[in-house]
Amino acid sequence: MKRLIPFFFALALGACASGSRSHDAANSTGVFRIKPVRPVAELLPIALASTPPSESGDFRRADLVELTALDPTIRLDIRYATTRNFLGTPLYSQARAFMQRPAAEALVRVHRSLAAEGYGLLVHDAYRPWYVTRIFWDAMPVELHKFVADPAEGSRHNRGCAVDLTLYDLKTGRAVSMPSLYDEATERAYASYTGGTPEQRRLRDLLQRHMEAEGFSVYEFEWWHFDYRDWKAYAIQNVRFEDIGRIR
Repeated sequence: MKRLIPFFFALALGACASGSRSHDAANSTGVFRIKPVRPVAELLPIALASTPPSESGDFRRADLVELTALDPTIRLDIRYATTRNFLGTPLYSQARAFMQRPAAEALVRVHRSLAAEGYGLLVHDAYRPWYVTRIFWDAMPVELHKFVADPAEGSRHNRGCAVDLTLYDLKTGRAVSMPSLYDEATERAYASYTGGTPEQRRLRDLLQRHMEAEGFSVYEFEWWHFDYRDWKAYAIQNVRFEDIGRIR
């Protein structure tokens, strides 16, 4: 625990600064921001001291694997390890992406199938510890709660069976343009949004088709969020990235 104190202290300082902002829109860096209901610095210790909801059932043993270990050509842009996210402060101490093994292997197949069309996968988030879901819920205005999971039920990210992602162009290495920004809490983020350019919608729909072919389903309010079909088979996890390898 001692080695985590510097990270969380720095996180709290950054959160104090971000709590004073009021963006509620994309800023000049192309990141959608909100003004948290309460500063993240206040919410963090509450979330860390909280306990995930109890569950009963015959769950599979967790087997979280790192996506880039299965295929290093999957690219990462883990926004919650940076300030480039809707809360403006880092929530992760490491920029890594994990999923339950069947979901991770399915995602690799999606990535490789897209290569034939000139694209690859760029992952923004995958497995998410439960305490971060609690922070998101408590920080988000009530009218925007449909864009975050209720911690009382847990997130499919918490189960290691959800992923936030987009496409990157294999020729340029750059992320493609989609109808909305990542984490944008507006109707432009809806999977059925009819605005944007024809090319943006084509790429959004291309991503969805390839993901669905491997057992993923898109969340209707977020074109970037996909759930793996077996998510109910896994329990909610609250393990930080740096501890995953030590609990096997």
